[in-house]
Amino acid sequence: MSKKIVIIPTYNERENIEEIIRAVFSLHQSFDILIVDDSSPDGTGDIIKNLQAHEYKLNLHLLERKVKNGLGTAYIDGFKWCLEAGYDYIFEMDADFSHNPNDLPKIYEALCEGADVAIGSRYKTGVNVVNWPMARVMMSYFASTYVRFITGMKIHDTTAGFVGYHRNVLSHIRLDEIKFRGYAFQIEMKFTAWKHGFQIEEVPIIFTDRTKGESKISKGIIQEAIIGVISMKLKSYFKRYEKRN
Repeated sequence: MSKKIVIIPTYNERENIEEIIRAVFSLHQSFDILIVDDSSPDGTGDIIKNLQAHEYKLNLHLLERKVKNGLGTAYIDGFKWCLEAGYDYIFEMDADFSHNPNDLPKIYEALCEGADVAIGSRYKTGVNVVNWPMARVMMSYFASTYVRFITGMKIHDTTAGFVGYHRNVLSHIRLDEIKFRGYAFQIEMKFTAWKHGFQIEEVPIIFTDRTKGESKISKGIIQEAIIGVISMKLKSYFKRYEKRN
């Protein structure tokens, strides 16, 4: 078993899932994969099971959930599964190739060099986004600026979803207390790790918008992030954060 595993949450990703799995397994470094699928009606789960049965029996894992219950809970369930299975380095990545699998080794390298959390950052060295409309680029960029202002975190890409964690972070954080389910989940995880004193590093990447399938971002998810960040910050004044050992 590899000490490194990539969690990929899916819902109706049959157009991308086999290709992204093969791309991760073709890397020169060994990464296992855990797919967390919310019972996709398009047959995403069947594709994964076929690959498990015929090609990747030991390194491809599937966690099926009965209902679609949000990105945040998918990752929380995935984190718990990976910790119980004994993985040391746990990564988040989208199924749609907006996150390039070829960037996984350099995010892993940042963890090996001392980071507790390594972020695949779109904004550390400017704006590195391809195929997004300008309005969406501006919304994403200023959302991260807004989060930095409210929280005080010195992170350029606070909403990034391409992230690597050392198991110590996920073991230390009370995962069941992470409340956000959508877009704001990524912010809350970074904020919580930061408040606990973990070292967070950003690794520059180029983000490319999906070309297959449909985006899962909605207005409600964005509103959760905008309003939720203020609530999260206010609650943090009354919460005790145990510093890392």
